[in-house]
Amino acid sequence: MPKPLTDQEKRKQISVRGLAGVENVSDLKTNFNRHLHFTLVKDRNVATKRDYYFALANTVRDHLVGRWIRTQQHYYEKDPKRVYYLSLEFYMGRTLQNTMVNLALENACDEATYQENPHLISPSPPLVLSACFLDSMASLGLAAYGYGIRYEFGIFNQKIVNGWQVEEADDWLRYGNPWEKARPEYMRPVHFYGRVEHTPEGVKWVDTQVVLALPYDTPVPGYRNNVVNTMRLWSAKAPCDFNLKDFNVGGYIQAVLDRNLAENISRVLYPNDNFFEGKELRLKQEYFVVAATLQDIVRRFKSSKFGSTEVVRVDLSTLPDKVAIQLNDTHPALAIPELMRILLDTEHQTWEKAWDIVTRTCAYTNHTVLPEALERWPIDLFQNLLPRHLEIIFEINRRHLERIANLYPGDHDRLRRMSLVEEGDQKKINMAHLCIVGSHAVNGVARIHSDIIKATLFKDFYEVDPHKFQNKTNGITPRRWLVMCNPGLAEVIAERIGEDYIRDLGQLKNLLEFVDDDSLIRDIAKVKQENKLKFSAYLEEHYKVKINPNSMFDVQVKRIHEYKRQLLNCLHIITLYNRIKKEPNKNWTPRTIMIGGKAAPGYHTAKLIIRLITAVGDIVNHDEVVGDRLKVIFLENYKVTLAEKIIPASDLSEQISTAGTEASGTGNMKFMLNGALTIGTMDGANVEMAEEAGEENLFIFGMRVDDVDAMDKSGYDAMEYYNRIPELKLAMDQIAGGYFSPDQHDLFKDIVNMLLHHDRFKVFADYEAYIKCQDKVSALYKNPKEWTKMVIHNIAGCGKFSSDRTISQYAREIWGMEPSLERIPAPDDPRQ
Repeated sequence: MPKPLTDQEKRKQISVRGLAGVENVSDLKTNFNRHLHFTLVKDRNVATKRDYYFALANTVRDHLVGRWIRTQQHYYEKDPKRVYYLSLEFYMGRTLQNTMVNLALENACDEATYQENPHLISPSPPLVLSACFLDSMASLGLAAYGYGIRYEFGIFNQKIVNGWQVEEADDWLRYGNPWEKARPEYMRPVHFYGRVEHTPEGVKWVDTQVVLALPYDTPVPGYRNNVVNTMRLWSAKAPCDFNLKDFNVGGYIQAVLDRNLAENISRVLYPNDNFFEGKELRLKQEYFVVAATLQDIVRRFKSSKFGSTEVVRVDLSTLPDKVAIQLNDTHPALAIPELMRILLDTEHQTWEKAWDIVTRTCAYTNHTVLPEALERWPIDLFQNLLPRHLEIIFEINRRHLERIANLYPGDHDRLRRMSLVEEGDQKKINMAHLCIVGSHAVNGVARIHSDIIKATLFKDFYEVDPHKFQNKTNGITPRRWLVMCNPGLAEVIAERIGEDYIRDLGQLKNLLEFVDDDSLIRDIAKVKQENKLKFSAYLEEHYKVKINPNSMFDVQVKRIHEYKRQLLNCLHIITLYNRIKKEPNKNWTPRTIMIGGKAAPGYHTAKLIIRLITAVGDIVNHDEVVGDRLKVIFLENYKVTLAEKIIPASDLSEQISTAGTEASGTGNMKFMLNGALTIGTMDGANVEMAEEAGEENLFIFGMRVDDVDAMDKSGYDAMEYYNRIPELKLAMDQIAGGYFSPDQHDLFKDIVNMLLHHDRFKVFADYEAYIKCQDKVSALYKNPKEWTKMVIHNIAGCGKFSSDRTISQYAREIWGMEPSLERIPAPDDPRQ
């Protein structure tokens, strides 16, 4: 088989079609050399890969800065409505390649650096923060800002040691970040603790502790439109005023050390996925980002001239006409009482006026239906840390309950259910309720999810304010998740339908004209095989397991959680293994099954699930009878950079959560766009994927939401399935009896006990349907032509799942803004 092309060679092919724009290579080369020789190293021969990466990043950033400044000037001149997207997590990914794709510099940079040193064009860069939504906001010409925390340490690096997850610090800033720019001139004070005084002049929050929020700005370029928006991340800094009393009695060292307590706020990202942990530091983080951001928003609203410090607007009543604040999950919910505090205590608005401004400005996106994931903060913690905000929340709640009592006289149970304050052993503030009451729009992230929150989680609120509730199905950016990570496939598509689909993913439906075209079928299969060969080499190098590149690459990558049902996948692996052992001479469809994801450090069951997968892999991978017909790999430290390798190489995407538990998913969309077929339940965005591609082109199995609800009412009896299905019983007995843990027979007793007696997510109820569906997958894989035709149907059905479509809907239906594909002038173009 011929050696596969490198991504660089594929990008050169793409550039012929105009997907990677042509820039003056000699100019780029000159700039690259200037950064390399003068900025980084004096002696060129000792340059490291990191030096080359920083030189290239700085060369590309030179092209960004002029566009960045001009974009901000453009916004100040036009004074459009601006959207502020508040999130406590902007996920990490490669910024250099993404920027080169969006600026049409990729081919020229390849040429310029290749002439310098062909071996050093693609060093592994440090991770930087990025998000599909910010990419789309810039690509759609929206005046948008992403706000979050500049964590020193990311979620954690996952190591697998003796089959167990071990967490290591992810010091992603250790080597610097060429994309961010510190903006100390916009540093803002954030207050904590203290007490509240009610005076004739108004309410004062006094005797507070102050932490400074130092902003770092990262440019976010749109696709080929010269728009560069800003992601601003806040870093916590202690104020400079040491306690002189301590200093005078020799406490200088302690005074300096105490600064760390303030700066811990931006030290580390909480890794708890779908599990709420009520720690004071987390609440501090949530208020820190909100307080700093709102000061920035009000400052920007009041001044409308570029670079101006003078106040232009003094009347905040028009704030909702110029500002939209999107609360991404409940983590930034404190924006609601904080904006109220600013309007009441600083701007001296009446309560009614302030509340009108807040509710018209804020909107809330819900991301989960799992009760344990919803934030509920103890009142005692609030009282200590944010006493003024607690007062404001109590008053919001009083007025809210008064309204409900008027609508439903005598319905005390409804008042209890809808209160922002939950009674019980420990009174708590329900942050989701605060978000709903304080927002003009509430949305889920897939249609089924939005329907579920209206029917169950927020049913009472929906009955009162049905106009608030919307759906915004998630999407992904095709720039990162196709052009950048799978250039071979991007080129094959462009040859058939042109390159405009990158900006308008709906054009992929034009591929249906070619679904029976043998040349397209052949080209798509060839790209997939090249990606698999490349990933096989990576797996063999990193995991020392011999991979059959002709086997089906069956992949489940996501956070490890019971509701995502990696255990169902594991039971299928064991069942396949037992079948091969029983009939070794049968013509089995070979599979390489890969599972990856991180478990929250305190989540015992999730960590045990990882240990089970690695234990099963150890037995399967060393069984000579099985050979290369089945391999099992747990992918260590799954993150965006690994996703960019594995997704283009995958044949089968596992999306097997219990129906009604996954809000949306975006991994399912990434796999679909890159030519993997989906085996999944009717959950999250899978439902809409089946609609777009045709349900016959996905492998759908198992209970629907109504079936799960009915089973909840009638009762789920795992033992009934265990006793009735021989293959399931065998697999469970092997796990329980130590077949996969010969040195510690009871290692997995907690998993066995959970599955048999306490399984909220009903793994056994879907086992039989899942195994039968997997048999259909294996049968189809033996017919490569029919498999690839189904792949083409899936790629053609991906148009809906662009984040450009998602953001356009947010803009028009929530923010009151109109997207635009207009290019603004580049820095060297004449001003219009």
